[in-house]
Amino acid sequence: MSQDSEESNQAHGQPAAAPADGAGAPRRFPWPGRPWKSRRNLWWLLAAGPVALFLYVLFLIPLTPSIRDLRKAKTDQPAQLVSADGRLLAEYRWVNREWVPLDEIAQPVKDALIATEDHRFYDHFGLDWKRTASALVRTLGGDKQGGSTITQQLARNLYPEEIGRAPTLNRKLKEAITAIKIELTYSKDEILETYLNTVPFLYNAFGIEMAARTYFNKSADDLTVLESATLIGMLKGTVYYNPVLNPERAQDRRNTVLAQMKKRGKLSQSEYGQLVKRPLRIRFERQAEVNGLAPHLAQQLRRQLIDWADRNGYSLYSDGLVIRTTINGKLQEMANQALEKQGKALQAVANSAWAGKNAWGVKTALVQKLVRESAQYEQAVAKGEAPEDVLKRLLDDGSFLDRLKQEKTRVQAGFLALDPRDGTILAWVGSRDYAQDPFDHVQAARRQPGSTFKPFVYGAAFAKGMLPTDTFMDEPVEIPLGGKQVWKPTDESAPTYEPMTLADGLAYSKNIITAQVMQQVGPERVAQLARAMGVRESRLDEVPALALGTSPVTLKEMVASYGSIANAGAYIAPTVITQIEDKDGKVLEQFSTAKPQRALALVPAQELRNAMRGVIDKGTGVAIRSRYGIGADVAGKTGTTQDNTDGWFIMMHPQMVAGAWVGFNDGRITLRSNYWGQGAHSALPIVGQVFQQALRGKIIDANLRFVDEQERSVIADTIGSVRNWVVDLFGRSTDQIQPPLATSPQVQGSQLQPAPRTQAPVTYDDPQDQRPDISEAPLTPLQNATPDADPVPPPAGPAAPTAPSGAGESQDPFWTPPPMPANGQVREPQPGQSVPPSNPPAPAPSPQMQRSSPSPSSNGSPPMPGGSRLQPPQAQEMPSRSQAQPDPANYPANGGMSGAPPMPANGRVQAPAGDSGVMTSPVRRGTVVDSGIGSVQ
Repeated sequence: MSQDSEESNQAHGQPAAAPADGAGAPRRFPWPGRPWKSRRNLWWLLAAGPVALFLYVLFLIPLTPSIRDLRKAKTDQPAQLVSADGRLLAEYRWVNREWVPLDEIAQPVKDALIATEDHRFYDHFGLDWKRTASALVRTLGGDKQGGSTITQQLARNLYPEEIGRAPTLNRKLKEAITAIKIELTYSKDEILETYLNTVPFLYNAFGIEMAARTYFNKSADDLTVLESATLIGMLKGTVYYNPVLNPERAQDRRNTVLAQMKKRGKLSQSEYGQLVKRPLRIRFERQAEVNGLAPHLAQQLRRQLIDWADRNGYSLYSDGLVIRTTINGKLQEMANQALEKQGKALQAVANSAWAGKNAWGVKTALVQKLVRESAQYEQAVAKGEAPEDVLKRLLDDGSFLDRLKQEKTRVQAGFLALDPRDGTILAWVGSRDYAQDPFDHVQAARRQPGSTFKPFVYGAAFAKGMLPTDTFMDEPVEIPLGGKQVWKPTDESAPTYEPMTLADGLAYSKNIITAQVMQQVGPERVAQLARAMGVRESRLDEVPALALGTSPVTLKEMVASYGSIANAGAYIAPTVITQIEDKDGKVLEQFSTAKPQRALALVPAQELRNAMRGVIDKGTGVAIRSRYGIGADVAGKTGTTQDNTDGWFIMMHPQMVAGAWVGFNDGRITLRSNYWGQGAHSALPIVGQVFQQALRGKIIDANLRFVDEQERSVIADTIGSVRNWVVDLFGRSTDQIQPPLATSPQVQGSQLQPAPRTQAPVTYDDPQDQRPDISEAPLTPLQNATPDADPVPPPAGPAAPTAPSGAGESQDPFWTPPPMPANGQVREPQPGQSVPPSNPPAPAPSPQMQRSSPSPSSNGSPPMPGGSRLQPPQAQEMPSRSQAQPDPANYPANGGMSGAPPMPANGRVQAPAGDSGVMTSPVRRGTVVDSGIGSVQ
């Protein structure tokens, strides 16, 4: 027993224990009984605390950032997205920050920071024990103080997730450990520079440079003493001392910083006395992030690049990766300018169209629906307010209605260009302004394509064996849908009751002709062809109305599909990334272009491409020749959906295919103009301007032409003419003609994918009752946009005795193309044609296709009526196909837009006085009515 225990027993009147006898007496461990009653045990207890703390610190050291991480934080470099010609398209940054060296930061900033936050900064090793003890005493006394040094604050700013911000002992220990590591890694000036470049200042401004621009509209090296004190004063609480919202608090805090500077010898008494009397002056301007030339493309690629970086052990935001793309920087800039210019012009039209109370008034049903769909309405109702009271309150709020109108009536647009020879993307513009419209209308938005979908119908017809010179009657038709319902497609203009060739039906965008072609071909074949040519992400409803573009698709899908047409029927999946490099220029991975897949046989693809030339030469896209003076060999198609909701235009050149979409995010909002709402007047100018500048800038070759790859001999042409005469005399069943397999060895995947047919009655709701006609498409990696397997052929029918034109890459020596006119010129329809009597023969439900014999005088083109809107401009001689470049002088100087209403002046839009140009036919779906003749099987 110890002496202390004996003295304790004697003090309580107890006899002392006898000492143990013998050497074998057991020795007791010196921690018996109650430790605080033993002086030695008390020392053991006091020593256990620091030992445990030391062991815990050793345990935390591996859990804090390593020295390598600290050095990496100092040298963070965001990944750069670079164009093919070396221009910066975008940067992938964590935050909106611009790093500036310490010697480019005003001295008052550094003086204010050190005097206020850590005046012994250059004397300690990361921890200031005096300040820590002082802060602890004041905090226990009720005055909460922070004892963190600048180095400790930097540790929190650099590693908020690893260290945290909770006021716990665990966080303080991690912070202290990391601060010591930082001091061992960096010099004092490097720590100060890193701190000033990483500290947040609200409004998406990180670092002293962005803070100086945001609050004082100047650079960090120009900050005065007062401005420096204001910004440093915010660090105690950026929200509480926000000089924009709380100027009084910010000024008081600024004066406190000035007092600290005087106390530490950075200001004299007289200077301090003058400065504290001055008012707080702010020149606030929120700093937007630098988005670069292609921000929408950068955002579409971000997810894929992050996945790639994670798989390969890199960081997209800090390792300085360089992602090289196929984007042409000059063309991208041209596209941005063209879309911005046309967007502003159409916005003026929209502003005038929706200015009146009849269009945008509190009593209109559409405005009330939009209010009910707003976030403010839904939030108020969720809180328990009566729906009618909320509606009345919001309708009475003028500022709310103005904001809602500005949001809903903002014109949107998208543009995409690619090279059809290899599928590489050349330009990508997702909206007019990324800062206001970050939603991407190239890849993410699905809209009805309207008449731009019609080439799939005619391509399927040519693949089935029809000829561009085959004719259908331009007269009302009724297409049975089943269930006692029929569909009656209509056009913008009245039917002519004259035969019209397939080529002219496509050039003039005739809905009635297209619907009859669809009836002959079938929706299944059209949908299969569209999928094979590039519409591979959107769902297509296999119904007759699909011919007029009623299934929503993306602009990227449509431009890729037209790339297949330009590439003579071979689909190549779009690609945009060529290679990824590290910050030292070492190539980490290269990406090759996709392999071509035969979507449409060579001959029908070339026939379709040739027919689409007519859209530009004489049809709805004639403004390309006349207004923009483009004489190159181009083909394309305009598109307008019902009620002029969406405007489309896509044009093809051997080196570039470009398309544009114009509309609104809400499908119920339109330009309220039958003129400006058409794709020929809304979307065509964007593509026309880009092509015009690309030709002038030698980005594409004006002399390059589409070349039909399959040539025929004179003997084969003669024999083919005889065979065609025999076929025309005795007739044949086109249903038995099947497209043969592709024979080109370098192109594979030549058959179409069969898909189950969806045949259901087509019904259309009132557009006023529809929700916004826009949906988001899933992001598909641009390097992996092709399907897993090539499309497979449809069920083969009985073989035709001959392989006529359009039946694929035919090896039939008797086939011959229709001869061109002797003079190489195409005569235009003559005016003065009269419309048949008011009682024409009743159209049959399934009109019979008629075949016409082409002649040098007409080339199979039916005469157009003199008063029809589909009549091309008069006194206009079309260029010869043998000419290398059509002469723009042959077209009207106004681009076929003589009837265009003037742009809004003084807030008014004048209606056209009579349009003599070619009008685009919008998608008039027609009507679905009961047939009254029993069920149609």
